[in-house]
Amino acid sequence: MSETPTPVWDGPTRLFHWSLVVLVLVAWLSAGEQMTIHRGAGYALVGLLAFRLWWGLAGGSTARFAGFVRGPGAIRKYLQASREGAADEHAGHNPLGALSVLALLGLVGLQAGLGLFAIDEDGFEGGPLSDRIDFDLARQIAEWHELSFRALQGLVVLHLVAIAYYAVRKRQDLVRPMITGVRRFRAPVQGLVRAPLWRLVVGVLIALAAGFAASRGFRLG
Repeated sequence: MSETPTPVWDGPTRLFHWSLVVLVLVAWLSAGEQMTIHRGAGYALVGLLAFRLWWGLAGGSTARFAGFVRGPGAIRKYLQASREGAADEHAGHNPLGALSVLALLGLVGLQAGLGLFAIDEDGFEGGPLSDRIDFDLARQIAEWHELSFRALQGLVVLHLVAIAYYAVRKRQDLVRPMITGVRRFRAPVQGLVRAPLWRLVVGVLIALAAGFAASRGFRLG
């Protein structure tokens, strides 16, 4: 049976995805030794997450949270259909994949948020909000910052395992569509409905404002 190429991911969603990968990697490699770079990556992540929240409300159809976030009942039905080999193909995230997306966004947001308050053992290197709390609490938050990153690493591993599972067992390449924006389906699937350009402009402005505000510790002066 021939497969139909269908647009599934718009440019902003793909750019967000790969930017997230790069920034998390940069933040990881620069932690402890190159704190200027580490903080910069953190501020960029704050801006990137702000953009994704906006794009999840106003972006292309497959990027919108309303388009892929489902309740427990829908997830159970999807799992049962998958076991029976009868699950429908989705242009965007399936109901189970949506949980991974939300968990990743939540953990990255937690990481970035904790980093704003964290401080090192000597009290020299800290986030822009570390001076608003006492030293002991800032150190405790630094430990939570470390622990949440371990959780993020675990979730990334699970994400990669899921991608490998779909590639090997289901013969579905999930990586290429996130590069090209196009995926091939055996049956007709409702593809991407793109958002107007002005929404992208607004999203970029929101991202820049959020990243800059984070770098200033959300201080007005």
